[in-house]
Amino acid sequence: MSGGNGHVDHVSNKGVALLISVLALVLAFSETLGKAAQTSAISYNIEASNLWAFYQSKTVRRTTLRTAAEQTALLADSPKAKEQIEEWKKTARRYQDEPETGEGRDQLEARAKAAQAKRDLAMASYHHYEVSSAAVQIAIVVASASIVAGVPALVWLASVLGVAGVAFCVIGFWFPT
Repeated sequence: MSGGNGHVDHVSNKGVALLISVLALVLAFSETLGKAAQTSAISYNIEASNLWAFYQSKTVRRTTLRTAAEQTALLADSPKAKEQIEEWKKTARRYQDEPETGEGRDQLEARAKAAQAKRDLAMASYHHYEVSSAAVQIAIVVASASIVAGVPALVWLASVLGVAGVAFCVIGFWFPT
C-alpha cells in the first residue's frame, strides 16, 4: 500500500487501524458476555443439582413415612396407631405438594427444571460468544496482516469475519437458541 513516491499510504492504514480497533471492541464485548454466560450456566447447574438433591431427600423421607404408616397399619389396630398413621400420611402428602413454601416434591421438580432451562440457555449463549470471539480474533489477525502484506482483499476478509463475529455476538445475546 504505497503511493507513487514510495511512502506508506496512511489513509488506508488508518482505516485498517480503525477496523482493528472496532474488532477489538467487539472482541471485548464478546469475551465479557461469554464469561458472564459461562458463569451463569455454572450457577444454574449448581442450583439445579441442589434442587434435585433436595427433591431426592424429600422422596426418601416421604417413602420412609409411607412405609412406616403401612407397616404400623398392618401391625397395630389402636386409636393411637391410627392417629400416628394419619399424621405420617399427612406429612407424606406435604412432602409431595407444599406450595406455601415451594419445597414439596412437585415444586422442587418444577424449580429444578427451570434452573436447567436457564443453564441450557446460558450455555447456548456462551457457545455463540465463543464463536464470535474466534471470528473476531481471526479478523484482527487478518486485518493486521493486510497492513504488512498490502493486500486489500485481506481487509475485506477481515471485515466479513468481523461482521460474522458481531452476528454471533448478537445471536448469543438476543437469540441464543
